[in-house]
Amino acid sequence: AKLVESGGGLVQPGGSLRLSCVGSGFTFKNYAMSWYRQVPGKDRLLVAYINRAGDTTQYLDAVKGRFTISRDNAKSEVYLQMNNLRPEDTAVYVCQAGATWGQGTQVTVSS
Repeated sequence: AKLVESGGGLVQPGGSLRLSCVGSGFTFKNYAMSWYRQVPGKDRLLVAYINRAGDTTQYLDAVKGRFTISRDNAKSEVYLQMNNLRPEDTAVYVCQAGATWGQGTQVTVSS
């Protein structure tokens, strides 16, 4: 099983990014998916969750109204649309399915 993230980068405050995570080696549609973020020296933090069907989502309070998680089971992909980004959103963003974790993609919000 493998997860590969993409879409990170450097963006100014107020900007947007769309992260993608593609799964392989497992039956993607059978797993709820989550995005976490990791900052050096701090615990990994759950940012967004989506159930297997894609009709139930949950978010960290700090990102509610700004981030949207979605999935395409036909493509084995999960997405995180991030709008109105803030410097405190800077982190490595990692997707997770069951016991499988991706390597992460760096998001830096800075002017």
